[in-house]
Amino acid sequence: MVKNDNPLATPQDVLIALALLSRLPVPEDQAWARQANAAWAYPLVGVVLGGLAGLTGLLAMGLGLPAPLIALITLTTLIILSGGMHEDGLADTADGFWGGWDIARRLEIMKDSQIGSYGVIALVLSLAARWVCLWLLWDAGSSAAIPAILAGAVLSRAAMPVLMATLPHARDTGLSHHVGRVSQSTALLGCGVAMAMALLLLGSSALWAAIGAALVVSGLAILARRKIGGQTGDVLGASQQLAEITVLACLLTGLA
Repeated sequence: MVKNDNPLATPQDVLIALALLSRLPVPEDQAWARQANAAWAYPLVGVVLGGLAGLTGLLAMGLGLPAPLIALITLTTLIILSGGMHEDGLADTADGFWGGWDIARRLEIMKDSQIGSYGVIALVLSLAARWVCLWLLWDAGSSAAIPAILAGAVLSRAAMPVLMATLPHARDTGLSHHVGRVSQSTALLGCGVAMAMALLLLGSSALWAAIGAALVVSGLAILARRKIGGQTGDVLGASQQLAEITVLACLLTGLA
């Protein structure tokens, strides 16, 4: 029997994914050559970050704080734990897609560390959308907010490996290119993990949330191919933000 030196999934992949997508301290002696293979574990990072954010929300609720402040604390926790990397990706994507006239210029703008008008607008609108969604969910109670926060964090991080598997790299440098091309089997495994967890958390409501997120991310994929010819780390970050907002919004409709 031939030994498989490159298995589809290993426990170590979770630590690799945490090191890449969060600011949580993890052991540094990881097999970084498995970064692309570890993409299936991105939804598990969502479990950790969403769980910690939900815990801070519960603590704030225990202190008697109103729903708007609980939502703000929850949102701030999510941003701090991820290092704001997805928010940064959304801002850079908005600046590049609408600030340049050709692919080369758009990629140049996206690489620039400065933020432009489109990026500011995208950040303000996305943060406002997440805050309002979380506000209404916490207002409905922790039994509505906690599963929604976890599902949003999980499903949105399953979108990234899908884009990494279906779209080519738009440039030959950057974080996404460094991680490498994700296989379809890895992306499917990540989707399966995310969907199973969302169903456990939400029941049938998870289906509508996942469909909504898939449609939004598909639209972003089409736009990314047209604007820059593929995906970058910024586009992946934008996909996470848009998918999370969509999931939270879809779950709110079920509370109405």
